[in-house]
Amino acid sequence: MVIREYMARMDGQDPDKALELLEPDFRFLISLPAGQHTGTSRDDFSAYIAGRHAVDRRHEIVRYAVDGDVETAYGFVVDQGVTTGAFLSAALISPAGLMARYQSFFTPDFDLVDRP
Repeated sequence: MVIREYMARMDGQDPDKALELLEPDFRFLISLPAGQHTGTSRDDFSAYIAGRHAVDRRHEIVRYAVDGDVETAYGFVVDQGVTTGAFLSAALISPAGLMARYQSFFTPDFDLVDRP
């Protein structure tokens, strides 16, 4: 599952390694309480990564599904040991096995499923 590997790399010591999982013309939308981040290329996503604050954050996936070329994941963001909210993410996977499109929604206010 590409989303699982993508999140592991984003949470790792070198989030730039996530770029290896993206098509050059990768399109994305990341919706956070403070606003949305969008882009139309791997370079745009690289700029997004560079602008993120360095924190001890991890994505804990508790539900996931694959339907053809679409993957979805639901889970919780844990920052320095504290659960800060929930995310729902989806990706379109290219024939080459890379993420072609990605959208993710994060909220600190609502949980679709109970936290473990």
